[in-house]
Amino acid sequence: MSMLKTFEDLDVYKKCREFRQEISSLVKSLPQTENHKLQSQLLRSSRAVTSAIAEGFGRFHHLENIQFCRQSRGSLMETLEHLIIAHDEGYITENTLDDFRNKHAECMKILNAYISYLKKTKNRAFESAPATPYLQEPVY
Repeated sequence: MSMLKTFEDLDVYKKCREFRQEISSLVKSLPQTENHKLQSQLLRSSRAVTSAIAEGFGRFHHLENIQFCRQSRGSLMETLEHLIIAHDEGYITENTLDDFRNKHAECMKILNAYISYLKKTKNRAFESAPATPYLQEPVY
């Protein structure tokens, strides 16, 4: 079992990073008229997801980390709303939206599991925590 050294070792970060990278690719296909509107909103909100996970990890206190993860969760929801807008405006297909909904749900599941893990472990040192401990218990 690998040990955490940095936020980049967190599976929740890795999954949300993949989501952010796919959003980045999608944004390039949006019309230029959305350059400073929907494009920038999608980029900002998707980047905020991983940024908050990283910042929370750097706080080293479970309550602060949980708060940043909650902000990340809010940004994840905001990103989904921007995707729905892209669909409503005719920029992406229903299939593309559904694919992103599925990826969003995966990110949400692992993020909620990580938050649950943090709540249970309180001040446990991150250096001794395995990379995926929060996936060992079901989330309800």
